[in-house]
Amino acid sequence: MNAGVLWRAGCAETRTSGSESGPEKRTVGNDGNALRSDFYVVMVSGTRAHVEALRADVEAALTPMGLRLSEEKTRIAHIDEGFDFLGFRIRRDTKRGSKRRYVYTYPSKKALASIKRKVRAVTKQGTNNPLSSLLRQLNGVLRGWTNYFRHGVSSATFGYLRHFTWWRVVAWLRRKHRRANWKFLFRRYLLGSSNWPTDGERTLFNPATVAVTRYTFRGTRIPTPWSEPLVA
Repeated sequence: MNAGVLWRAGCAETRTSGSESGPEKRTVGNDGNALRSDFYVVMVSGTRAHVEALRADVEAALTPMGLRLSEEKTRIAHIDEGFDFLGFRIRRDTKRGSKRRYVYTYPSKKALASIKRKVRAVTKQGTNNPLSSLLRQLNGVLRGWTNYFRHGVSSATFGYLRHFTWWRVVAWLRRKHRRANWKFLFRRYLLGSSNWPTDGERTLFNPATVAVTRYTFRGTRIPTPWSEPLVA
């Protein structure tokens, strides 16, 4: 899924507004003149009927850009139910240890399933190549994915991905050295107190070491010509 790259109109913007009283969202897909697909989220403080009433305004804002609503991708969901957007699961939930509620962004289940498929694909390859080749491929995949999701509530997901990847690499090593026992594997490839995979020169990237940094609130939105019709 891609967003924000238009052929003639420049970068697309996510237009949001609302409060904690009951925002809802609409995702708008791009079927017009674009190099990639563009997606919008419209947050509304009100009822479902209010969201439905905004449809004409959204269509009016997209028409000058040569875009239109995608019937397949346009949907409404309450913020307490949550929705997926650009790989994130966005949902309002109660903060642990308190009664206050906040909107959180998590890596979506679909995004996690995607990175797991990539790790499986790499670790399913044959064992003729050295461990350094396997680690090089995995490190590129893991660094890119965790760098993208480090701005969400991702610590638990990164920890799970660490555990999942470790076992995939160890399973690959056991296939490569079928006659070796665990003592051999630990002595040669799983060094240190964490028994982290390494060949001495290259070490497996650890997703759990990625620091989560939440985006800073930017204040008032940056106006764009095509978003003005959405102002109430």
